[in-house]
Amino acid sequence: MTRPIRVGVQLWPGGAPDYRSWREAVLRAENIGVDVIFGYDHFHAPAFDGRVGATPVLSKVQPDIANYEGWTALASWGEITSRADIGLLVTGIGYRNPDLLADMARTVDHISGGRLVLGLGAGWYEKDYTTYGYDFGTTRSRFDLFDESLERIERRLRVLNPAPVRDIPILIGGSGIKRTLPAVAKHADIWHSFLPVEEFHQASGVLRELAEANGRKDSDIERSSVWEDVAGGDAYREAGVTLFTTEIHPDANGYDFTTIEKMVAWRDG
Repeated sequence: MTRPIRVGVQLWPGGAPDYRSWREAVLRAENIGVDVIFGYDHFHAPAFDGRVGATPVLSKVQPDIANYEGWTALASWGEITSRADIGLLVTGIGYRNPDLLADMARTVDHISGGRLVLGLGAGWYEKDYTTYGYDFGTTRSRFDLFDESLERIERRLRVLNPAPVRDIPILIGGSGIKRTLPAVAKHADIWHSFLPVEEFHQASGVLRELAEANGRKDSDIERSSVWEDVAGGDAYREAGVTLFTTEIHPDANGYDFTTIEKMVAWRDG
């Protein structure tokens, strides 16, 4: 299967001057030509000092700043956009009953005319859990819940009436060899990672073997990664990535689309 190169953007609501700024950023991203527009599923905006490999390094202080909830926003995005796919990168599985989440996804899929991408992850940001009364548990307990919930979501999607407009693509984010990649191999249509390109090569090979062990073709799973620059984009494209995503963090003036414009030009060039 030959997939087209696609450009995605994750528009952070955390720190936006107001909701209208976030809404206008979604419209502008679609007008520029972005293929997939993502929000996030955080009740607070995480503050980072950087990443070590694929692992985020949180700042010691996690301030409370202006923020908005993702799934309610997605329903609005389904109405105000007409072309781009929409989704959250990614939904924390522990925040909602998985059968309800499947129904929410089906409904947004209908609102958008079949443009939802269902991004899912096991959850990792402790502040979201503790301040909203969820049990943070352990990495093992969160991934046990993740595996169980993926099965429930798939079962619920098969019996909802009416059915989704399309087979809603499931995106799973992460790169852990023990738990995440086996879940990707079994359930995902899109695998999103933050790995350096050489580590991505290795993990992608592991995923290929796992997919085949689950009776799936490696080509069934689209590869997605972050965008840094043209040289990096070329390297990841050679490694098999076809969905490239960048984050835009707003400031007091709103959202800077310079990187997105470069990505779209690279894609079209």
